[in-house]
Amino acid sequence: MNEIKRLTMPFDRSELARLRAGDGVLLDGTMLVFRDAGHKRLFESIKNGKPDFPYEGETVYFMGPCPPIGDQVIGSCGPTTSCRMDKYTPYMFDHGLAAQIGKGKRSPECIEAMVRNGGVYFAAIGGAGALYSGTVTAAETVCYEDLGTEAVRQITVKDFPAIVAVDCAGNCIYND
Repeated sequence: MNEIKRLTMPFDRSELARLRAGDGVLLDGTMLVFRDAGHKRLFESIKNGKPDFPYEGETVYFMGPCPPIGDQVIGSCGPTTSCRMDKYTPYMFDHGLAAQIGKGKRSPECIEAMVRNGGVYFAAIGGAGALYSGTVTAAETVCYEDLGTEAVRQITVKDFPAIVAVDCAGNCIYND
């Protein structure tokens, strides 16, 4: 088993270049959180020439959180299926996105965009939303508050576990 690598977001691109598909990581720092409806709205704002918020150099986690309970910062926050965002992914990597986190396979077009831009896709563990909520130390809404759980948020995490699913060279854990 490979050593678990500790990484801090936002990433230094040279750090991402050293990762290999299958590496285990613990992530610290800030990431953006949104999924289908947030991606659609952001993409529309980009096409109109004025992105609603900056995403260059960021990591996007495909997730819509549950409401917090008690003293939780955020409720259960497990990953959603990434392929639903594949139509937006190449453009976002081509315009500065550093990494994505979700679950499941990615299209060849997404992998090609990651290779072109030195990006990485991390797999989070489906069904582990309660575990992930315990890694979140802060959360705030960035925009699209009207979308409820699909609003864009920025979360701060400590010891967020993931696996490098697609590395900068295009190696993928989902290939046979």
